[in-house]
Amino acid sequence: MKNLKYNIILIATTVLFGVACGNKKNTEVAEKNIDSIAKEIIVLSSTQFNNACIVLAKPVSQNINQKIKTNGKLDVPPQNLISISAPYGGFLKSTNLLEGMHVHKGEVIAQMEHPDYIQLQQDYLENKSTLTYLKNELDRQQELAKEEINSRKTLQKAKTDFEVMQARVNGLRAKLELIQIDVVKLEKGNFQKTVALISPINGYVTKVNVNIGAFVTANTVLFEIVDTEHLHAEISVFEKDIQHIKIGQKVAFTLANENQERFAKVHLIGREISEDRTVRVHCHLNKEDKDLLPGMYLTAYIDVKANASSTLPNNAFVDFEGKSYLFFLSKKLNDSYAFTRVEVEKFGEENGFTAFTSTQDLSNKNIVTEGAYKLLSAMQGGEEE
Repeated sequence: MKNLKYNIILIATTVLFGVACGNKKNTEVAEKNIDSIAKEIIVLSSTQFNNACIVLAKPVSQNINQKIKTNGKLDVPPQNLISISAPYGGFLKSTNLLEGMHVHKGEVIAQMEHPDYIQLQQDYLENKSTLTYLKNELDRQQELAKEEINSRKTLQKAKTDFEVMQARVNGLRAKLELIQIDVVKLEKGNFQKTVALISPINGYVTKVNVNIGAFVTANTVLFEIVDTEHLHAEISVFEKDIQHIKIGQKVAFTLANENQERFAKVHLIGREISEDRTVRVHCHLNKEDKDLLPGMYLTAYIDVKANASSTLPNNAFVDFEGKSYLFFLSKKLNDSYAFTRVEVEKFGEENGFTAFTSTQDLSNKNIVTEGAYKLLSAMQGGEEE
């Protein structure tokens, strides 16, 4: 088969002949459209048709699961990513943490020291002693009040002094507990020169931001620990597709530079459209994998509900310059076959068939299901032997 592109002239001639008896204006409009028409039509002789082994078939309606392609990354819930800081400023006395190390919940991960820690303990003991004195004084004034020896004002002052000091002592005790100082031991006279930082979760160290001897303030993040046991896939779905996403739908995804397919299910759907016109969708993994890390990028395919759609065999579709096309038999005259190329949108594939939509009604058209790429090659100026 050679030079199939020249048969396009037949179509152009037919168009011109059809408007020859019209007025000048119509002729000019037709001439402007000839190029665009010709680019989408190719004509074959019977011999060329047979040599190309072209097979025709009409679209078949069947249920095809639509797959929506999205991108995203692995992430963890907020409660599984912990930033460790010191409740009060101080010097980092010791730590053995390195990035990548595993730590257990309740494990001491660092020791802090500062004179203020000792002062806080001293203030607690002094105020605790004063509280004892004020409690005894309140009891004494209450006994005197029963015998009407003292004034109501004196009793009220004793009560107020006691309650103020009690609040102060309780506040100091809470501060001591916050920095892991044992109040029971302190009340026995055992001062604690250093305070321990405790890991609140099991996980892996992802960041170490300080070194021994460094002074840190209360808002300085010293370490970050992540629990990777509950990773999830956080994907971004375009606004036009979000209406098809439902909780419980199956999601297949692959990580960057990895061929292994993993699976998840849609768990939550965001309620806000971002600036790039996407919606965040939260998916739970079917199988936990401790080797995976937060932040890994992924490509995901979401299975939406199967609907009856027009389908054709996969070989019917040709992809060219980022678009998908079909060829249908637009006219058969004597020993020639005219095929028209039409752009379509593919949206699902299953068992060798692909679902599609088109601006044209192709339901009763004879579509090229074998030999479509030969037609495309000839239309673009190639030659087929």
